[in-house]
Amino acid sequence: MAERETTVGPEEGIHGRPAARFVQTAKGFSSQVVIVKGDREVNAKSVLKITGLARKGDKITIRAEGEDAEEAVEALTQLISADEH
Repeated sequence: MAERETTVGPEEGIHGRPAARFVQTAKGFSSQVVIVKGDREVNAKSVLKITGLARKGDKITIRAEGEDAEEAVEALTQLISADEH
């Protein structure tokens, strides 16, 4: 298992295009991927689950379990931490 805490960068937070791009990227990995914010843990491969989960500046944890978990966490952390998409 791999996990990393990060700060949401996009102005929209995890909503709209950033959410869609995040899910599209997550689906490219075979690992199970979740986003944890506070006491909520949601499937990172579901737009409906992640949309509106966090706003710009919120702390989230990206957690993955599987053969490509490290790569998934690294790619998704970089994607959601970026200020522009």
